[in-house]
Amino acid sequence: MTSETLATELERYRIGPRIKALRLKKKLGLVQLGDHTGLSPAMLSKIERGQLFPTLPTLLRIAMVFGVDLDHFFSKGGPRVAVTRKGSRIKLPIPADGASAAYTFESLDYPLPKRKMEAFLADFPEGAPASEPHQHGKEEVVYVICGTLQVTIGDDIHVLEEGDAISFDSSVAHSYAREGTGICSALVVTTE
Repeated sequence: MTSETLATELERYRIGPRIKALRLKKKLGLVQLGDHTGLSPAMLSKIERGQLFPTLPTLLRIAMVFGVDLDHFFSKGGPRVAVTRKGSRIKLPIPADGASAAYTFESLDYPLPKRKMEAFLADFPEGAPASEPHQHGKEEVVYVICGTLQVTIGDDIHVLEEGDAISFDSSVAHSYAREGTGICSALVVTTE
């Protein structure tokens, strides 16, 4: 027996209606689908109406008939949305092994699957050394929330004040260094 919480979560995927849509698109009746899957028409009807949730082997049998992956039944339709609560984020030092981190960052979008960009909140503590030059991905945008931040890209040095932003090719070696006193933090967005 499926618990109420589990049933509610499974209903969100609308597996039954997805199976029915595939069946109708192929112009198959329940008896025909049963012949292809080895499942009874009564069982298939209950699955389509959401009265019964199929096991993975059963769902795989159905998927094979329609030539779709199991992902077809578990991808949520509509926009991809993930909320990252302030209290859920983990602050990680860079470099990870040192007591004298150049900066710390918190991922703002880690729960979103298959994301095309990554967003971080970066804090640059007083007295921290400049970060080591690094390169990654295709592009990066840095927006200074507060304080003064020096961004070095290749041989070029750019000093950013509160409210300033810089966009650049992040496949070029770059580094960060805070300037001045007080809090220094920035929003950093990168693409792969």
